Amino acid sequence: MFRPSRALSVSAIAATLAMTTLFAASEANAAGANYVALGDSYSAGVGAGSYLSDSGSCKRSTNSYAYLWKNAHSPSSFKFVACSGAKTGDVLNNQISSLSSSTTLVSISIGGNDAGFASTMQTCVLGSDSDCLNAVSNAESYARDTLPGQLDQVYSAIHAKAPNAHVVVLGYPHLYKIGGSCIFGIGDTKRSAINGAADTLDEVIAKRVANAGFTFGDVRGIFSEHEICGSLTTWLNSTTFPIDESYHPKASGQAGGYLPVFSAS
Repeated sequence: MFRPSRALSVSAIAATLAMTTLFAASEANAAGANYVALGDSYSAGVGAGSYLSDSGSCKRSTNSYAYLWKNAHSPSSFKFVACSGAKTGDVLNNQISSLSSSTTLVSISIGGNDAGFASTMQTCVLGSDSDCLNAVSNAESYARDTLPGQLDQVYSAIHAKAPNAHVVVLGYPHLYKIGGSCIFGIGDTKRSAINGAADTLDEVIAKRVANAGFTFGDVRGIFSEHEICGSLTTWLNSTTFPIDESYHPKASGQAGGYLPVFSAS
């Protein structure tokens, strides 16, 4: 009468051992990783504070998802070259050289600056609804028509320099909760347009990432209700000073949003 329960116990033990082995292997792989963090301000951690003194205007933060992952997993090597304001050309010219055939893990966010993120946000904050909608439309057209080729160049270069690496490309969150709790600031017409631009950008990036055989980390879901005007703790800076930190993730957005998505990718 005890045989079924014994069999179940043996199965449970086997499953537990398998999960323990898998976890241990995962941790070992992380510990042995040669990790290179590429990309723009969202990967550098602009807006999250605690900037590394040697990073200068690149403003690489110890609160960035890349640095937090490094602290948690102690990889064999870590190169952090993401930089504020970086475009696809900057990755190709200034960051790709950090990769090698021994690189096993790469993270990157790129494309927002190519599509004119900063100037579009400036227009939407300071201009009329029609000015904002026109700026967003131009950014979306660029994202659909020109950005794909630029992303392909970056992804091809990453694969060529680091053919053995697991590459995770992180996307961009919605900045606003539409119909949210904000009384001041820009209206929902502009907020909706800006969120739509993020969707367009993420859709373009996700397609090119899939074609490259890399992994896309979509952060829009995890940032839900943490956007500006959201019902939960806001993970994004609104207009702030220094001005370049506006509309970037806070330390909480890096730790609560980007890090879990990257870690699971």
